[in-house]
Amino acid sequence: MEMQGAEEELERRSKFLNSLIQKRKNAAEQEQNHDRMNVRVRASDMPLPLQNHAFKTARDIIDSMASLKLNSNRLALSLKKEFDSTYGPAWHCIVGTSFGSYVTHSLGGFLYFSIDKVYVLLFKTAVDPLEQ
Repeated sequence: MEMQGAEEELERRSKFLNSLIQKRKNAAEQEQNHDRMNVRVRASDMPLPLQNHAFKTARDIIDSMASLKLNSNRLALSLKKEFDSTYGPAWHCIVGTSFGSYVTHSLGGFLYFSIDKVYVLLFKTAVDPLEQ
């Protein structure tokens, strides 16, 4: 009986260690993806899939304006519309090279990052339906 308990404990510890190793590998891959896109997360409480969606969307928009001067309004509007349509209202987006902010956001709906030399603040707020 003791031998079986010891084997079960070793199996449990092995699974735990493997999960830690996998998490570290995923974090390293995430960091490499950020480097390729020239993204740096400044602050976030947003789940990684949503962060990656924001980074890819921002990168695509910036790349589409490559021959032109960056249009901060267009980038902000595009990110806001993309997140509103994909994740529901009410997303807000501020884009620029220098700005201050202090916002209230919904849990899991805050991301502040830089891409190239542009800073992006993307956050969600709760929306109550209008009473009629």
